[in-house]
Amino acid sequence: MSRTDLTRGPSRGPAPAPRRAETRSAEGKLPLAALLALTTAVFITSLTETLPAGLLPAMGGDLGVGESAAGQTVTVYALGTVLTAIPLSTATAGWRRRRLLLTAMAGFAVANTVTALSTSYPLTMAARFAAGVAAGLAWALLAGYARRMAPAHLQGRAVAVAMAGIPVALSLGVPAGTFVGKVTGWQTAFLVMTGLTLVLLAWIPAAVPDHPGHRPEKGSSPSMLGALKVPGVAPVLTVTLVFVLAHTLLYTYIAAFLDRLGMGGRADAVLLVFGGASLTGTWAVGALINRRLRALMITGTLLVAVAGVVLALFARSPALVYGAVVLWGLGWGGVPTLLQTAAGDAGDAGGGQADAAQAMLVTLWNVAMAGGGVVGGLLLDAFGTGALPWSVPILLVPVAAVVVAARTHGFPARRA
Repeated sequence: MSRTDLTRGPSRGPAPAPRRAETRSAEGKLPLAALLALTTAVFITSLTETLPAGLLPAMGGDLGVGESAAGQTVTVYALGTVLTAIPLSTATAGWRRRRLLLTAMAGFAVANTVTALSTSYPLTMAARFAAGVAAGLAWALLAGYARRMAPAHLQGRAVAVAMAGIPVALSLGVPAGTFVGKVTGWQTAFLVMTGLTLVLLAWIPAAVPDHPGHRPEKGSSPSMLGALKVPGVAPVLTVTLVFVLAHTLLYTYIAAFLDRLGMGGRADAVLLVFGGASLTGTWAVGALINRRLRALMITGTLLVAVAGVVLALFARSPALVYGAVVLWGLGWGGVPTLLQTAAGDAGDAGGGQADAAQAMLVTLWNVAMAGGGVVGGLLLDAFGTGALPWSVPILLVPVAAVVVAARTHGFPARRA
């Protein structure tokens, strides 16, 4: 992402708000109010995607379709992100960042409201696709925005604070949304999301500093192809695709896996443990990422791989299942921060290609999530739930190889 300075103010008179934010960063402090606003934006983006998972029976009944068809509201959301993240990121590269963030969040407010009020399945699907479009815009923006708010030595920590919205959404948001949906109706859960988004739309102008977009100079290569030519971008994207695929294969069908073990009634507790461990992993990555990005990426890969092996070999022991889930959460929790930071670093080194690299990362992330659901389903049908944990270490072997090989670019021993 470009390190373009904030718009210069006049030489005399009070400095504008963005300049004040820049001064705070220069003093070595994180702008927590602004970063927590981004955390909330990440929370809304993550929860909007996953909320239907706990509400499918009620949604399907009210929309007059089966649970399988209702489940496609998650698929079409991912499709909206995959199809639009790259072109929208390119088209809005020159927009000021706060304006772009407000636009994306307004998209969530409209889409979730329409979803809540709709009694038509096609209209609901259209609203969910629109929410996916807003998500593509948001994901391509948020990590880079967090980086630009912080001084260089705290950029990784800033991204970690923003990305903490993901495990919070998974560990607390989904269970809370499911509870609200069961008590008051699934429509209320989506309306609560709209209300939270409206609060955020007021919060952003009050607390989040503005930054200019990045308009590439003539003769430069701002395209996705140009970003792929930057050393380090391709390894980061490869790791993103395969790591997220490995995680999603198991996470999507964790309830079915636990049910086979006779632990189906403990699925909520297992997911809560996973969420808590993920938050701990996110915190650890935020504290160490500036000096240890490469080591953290290798450690996270090994922890998730070991968790897969334990679940494959010792799943009959509930204690070992919980232990494996803790390892899984610790390893996975910081992965979004690590990959977003690595992509941003590589893109910055390539002369302002961070936005393009982030957009491709978002697209591949969602491709991997959709692929994980499909491939996991095929494995489930062909070999049963016992095959799912084995897929994790098998896929993470090449991930570890790429991370180790990308010592100079992508996952360097020392961050610039």
